[in-house]
Amino acid sequence: MEVVLRQDVDKLGLRGEVVSVARGYARNYLLPRGLAEPATPGLVRELEKRDAVRARHEAKSVDEARAIATRLEAGELRFDVSAGPTGSLFGSVTATNVADRLWESEKIRIDRRKLAMDSIKRVGRYTVPIELFADVTAELRLVVAPEGVEPPVENVPEPQAETEPETEPQAETEPQAETEPQAETEPASAAPDPEPVAEAVAVAEEPPDDESGELAEAPSE
Repeated sequence: MEVVLRQDVDKLGLRGEVVSVARGYARNYLLPRGLAEPATPGLVRELEKRDAVRARHEAKSVDEARAIATRLEAGELRFDVSAGPTGSLFGSVTATNVADRLWESEKIRIDRRKLAMDSIKRVGRYTVPIELFADVTAELRLVVAPEGVEPPVENVPEPQAETEPETEPQAETEPQAETEPQAETEPASAAPDPEPVAEAVAVAEEPPDDESGELAEAPSE
């Protein structure tokens, strides 16, 4: 089914856009949370008129776009937010929030879809590219932090010059005197093999005659 987003939804769309979603997703998630409403014909016509009015305030030429870019890059846009101790926001700053703030504070109308940004969910300083016109892009600086708090500037360390590791000079060692070759020694003669010991032949005693006169069988080895 088609719905009109009432708020920016990550990976789905921006506020005011008409999107097509699964009926279950709309009824179980988007509509109960107030994130969207059914796209009725009357609502769609109203949104189209609103977009046409906004388009009239956008840059119409390269020179006008360059003038807007100069104004945007001259300052920064601040958002006072609530955040936890780790810097995570209780909410987010979206492209729609940025476009609305530019219109409220600077009277500059920007198409939200031209902001190259994802939803901001942490305290910090951000640079967002904005496509104002063909071949005209500006960089908008954002400050997202709790009220009265200045987030640290991200310092990019400069690359250090490569230095060769210093090695301590080794002490010169005197050459060792050549040693005279040792006289070859004749290999020691192998000890004579011991004379073979005569194997003792065990003489089996003849078994005594059986009373019956038969010889007893000798046990097999």
